[in-house]
Amino acid sequence: MAANPHAEHVGSLLRTPELLEARTAQRRGEPDAERLRELEHCAALAAIEVQRQAGIQVFTDGEVRRGTWMAGLLESLGGVSPAAPRSAKWYRGGDEPSAEETHFDMVSVSDRLYQKALHTSVEAAFLAEHAPGQFKITMMSSSMGAILWQPGISEAAYPTPTEMMQDLVALQIKEIEGLLDQGVTWIQLDSLGYNFVIDQDFREGMGMTGVKPEEILDATVAVDAAVVRAAKEKNPDVTVGMHICRGNNRSAWMSQGSYEPVAEKLFGQVGVDRFLLEYDTERAGGFEPLRFIPRGTTVVLGLISSKTPRLESQDELRRRIEEASKYVPIENLALSPQCGFASTERGNLLTVDDERRKLELVVDTAQRVWG
Repeated sequence: MAANPHAEHVGSLLRTPELLEARTAQRRGEPDAERLRELEHCAALAAIEVQRQAGIQVFTDGEVRRGTWMAGLLESLGGVSPAAPRSAKWYRGGDEPSAEETHFDMVSVSDRLYQKALHTSVEAAFLAEHAPGQFKITMMSSSMGAILWQPGISEAAYPTPTEMMQDLVALQIKEIEGLLDQGVTWIQLDSLGYNFVIDQDFREGMGMTGVKPEEILDATVAVDAAVVRAAKEKNPDVTVGMHICRGNNRSAWMSQGSYEPVAEKLFGQVGVDRFLLEYDTERAGGFEPLRFIPRGTTVVLGLISSKTPRLESQDELRRRIEEASKYVPIENLALSPQCGFASTERGNLLTVDDERRKLELVVDTAQRVWG
């Protein structure tokens, strides 16, 4: 069955209660590695079934083996040590969720980087065996790697973030080349570094007040373009997507602003086949920046919220797709939720049934718009 190019989802799906309980027990010092692997396997099968029932045809394993969406990269690295996440503020409607609710594990570089594991390879082997159709492997882009370099911790191994990034990018390229050798034909990079340019408050809140936005943009585009170029050189037929959102943790967000400050360089130079863009609220601005999308590139409009159980109006979705088609030909548009449903393992504030209905809405709307 050929995948429908107009209906997609970003990657992560809600974990099963049994898996979450097992992870909690593991953190209490009650390790049962065999049982945990069994529950991860069952949760991944359940995630595939949710997608199949909804009609999604580009499958993931729901990222259920990961603590966060970043873990595919971060947990595979050696030369890092546990560290507190940077002090981003999370917002949810009119309130702020507690720091405990939105906490996630983070690392910092403390020694020379090396690849200690290939978690995405495990995911790819599982999906090759169990996915009933096309599948993709999602991964944090190494362009976000500068957040791993922390003063007082990282200098001994890498005097500057730039030197660290060279090793990190090389490791990710090698990992992607291995996935392509494994038969993977669809890669998605999650690259949120553009938020440092889009949102001044976010940039300052993350301690990057002294860094010029144009320098961040040029460095981020250069890394993402290098990773995409390497993948295409290895296999010109691989589909490469890039997802950009404004934060997605327990139905909370952390940055806002139009794509306009990054659009020309991001859309024009990175070279992906598909951009998956958050567009479910006014926080992302209008569709005008899509005028920089190269001809033939697909824009996957993240119009459906993964943060709330409320189902969007299909009429409104179709109206917004029509509006976006003023800037990108309708045949090069697609539809998705704005992000995953569980960027961190605790997931967003909705149920598996809500999640399924959201994915069904993606598929049904795509069928009505594109046939």
